[in-house]
Amino acid sequence: MTIQHPRLKAAIFVVLCAAPLLGSLLVWLRGETVLPLVAYGVVSLLAFLLYWNDKRKACTDSRRIPENILHAVELAGGWPGALIAQQVFRHKTRKVSYQVLFWAIVLLHEVFWLDQMFLGGTLGSIL
Repeated sequence: MTIQHPRLKAAIFVVLCAAPLLGSLLVWLRGETVLPLVAYGVVSLLAFLLYWNDKRKACTDSRRIPENILHAVELAGGWPGALIAQQVFRHKTRKVSYQVLFWAIVLLHEVFWLDQMFLGGTLGSIL
């Protein structure tokens, strides 16, 4: 399968990953924990594999992976892997209700890391 507009999508991916990557690196460099950095990689790989498996099942009319499982993995930090898988497998890209929740999860991660890096985590104390 071919990804349409790969340069544009790669640039968007890099921009979206900047805050989580930099925020995770700063947490690690402060000596707190490497867990967020590792979690994004491991959970993204899991998300990619789940999408691959779900796409394969969709093509063979087998029992599918529930969307709430896919969203839970995205929320746990797997959204970068899910985003890549959506493009590579052309899977879950046209279902509007799915995409709305997916992008809300991405936005949540962006806001969290921007808050951590620039506001010292003050949004968490407000909520």
